[in-house]
Amino acid sequence: MNSKFVHLHVHSHYSLLDGLAKIEDLVPRAKELGFEALALTDHGSMHGIPEFYKKAKDAGLKPILGIEAYLAPESRFQKRPKIDDRRYHLTLLAKNYEGYKNLLQLNTKAHLEGFYYKPRIDKELLKEYHEGIIALSGCLTGELAKLILENRLDTVEEKLKEYLDIFHEDFYLELPYHPQIPDSAKVKKALIELGKKFNVPVVATYDTHYLNPDDAEAHDIMLAVQTGNKTTDEDRLTLRGADFSLCPIETMEQLYADCPEALSNSVKIAELCDVKLDFGKTLLPHYEVPMGETPESLLEKLCAEGMKKRFNNNPSSEAVERLKYELEVIKKTGFASYFLIVQDFVNWAKTTVW
Repeated sequence: MNSKFVHLHVHSHYSLLDGLAKIEDLVPRAKELGFEALALTDHGSMHGIPEFYKKAKDAGLKPILGIEAYLAPESRFQKRPKIDDRRYHLTLLAKNYEGYKNLLQLNTKAHLEGFYYKPRIDKELLKEYHEGIIALSGCLTGELAKLILENRLDTVEEKLKEYLDIFHEDFYLELPYHPQIPDSAKVKKALIELGKKFNVPVVATYDTHYLNPDDAEAHDIMLAVQTGNKTTDEDRLTLRGADFSLCPIETMEQLYADCPEALSNSVKIAELCDVKLDFGKTLLPHYEVPMGETPESLLEKLCAEGMKKRFNNNPSSEAVERLKYELEVIKKTGFASYFLIVQDFVNWAKTTVW
């Protein structure tokens, strides 16, 4: 890869009421700026990945599939008012197909188990589903950045070790530097020092929420809609006063002139990430059949039992021939497992007492 920098922290309109850029505009803009690869890391959502993957591939842009996850301060199961409504951000990227499947697991459990205002994961889940994932420490709302801004430096080192124990060499200190935000300079400096002390690589990002600098006002209005505020309200969530556009490579080189390895590490990560998705393949859960059976033979047996039950042990020759024909069609198309799965959950629904 000849690029000097790759954006690894990018939001699209699938970051609901937070990202302004539509994928159909994001991909060509990245190509226009000379990027060879681009990540998609929407807030708590992977809904945009199929569209992003297809459009990026069609444009000759390497797609890096990820998510900006919400991390519960303790357990995803804890949902205490004014404690667990606060959460950290963590940037997760799929290094391979196993990593992509683990991201899907994390995101699913975030919604089904950890949802409290936002879909949240926790470190217990990260330990279980970390394989094939590259983790960046997050934006200014990341756990390490938050602790730095609170001057809790001893705790920062303790938490860094927790992440390293989970991700090992696949953990990077994310430098979320925006020159208009003084806090980001403090975090950048502290993380660079932390990286040197513990030999942890740093990587440059530029938290992207819209395409061009002049989109900032429209994005601010959208944020006000999200929070139910007026744009004139002073005490509200806003990114006003800072740039969160898709930053050109030349600008990134200027911002990180003091830390060029942070730029080269973004390219290194992009090269490590290689996920191939096959949208033309039917993916079904595995259905376990008894010893000595195949999905086809088990389906035939269940159908024979059902036929006897439906026709009081006396099915007509026409019904028998029709069943034989239908089973042959199912066998040829390879859908026996599908029918077994469907009958399984239908029977469960009929017998389960709510």
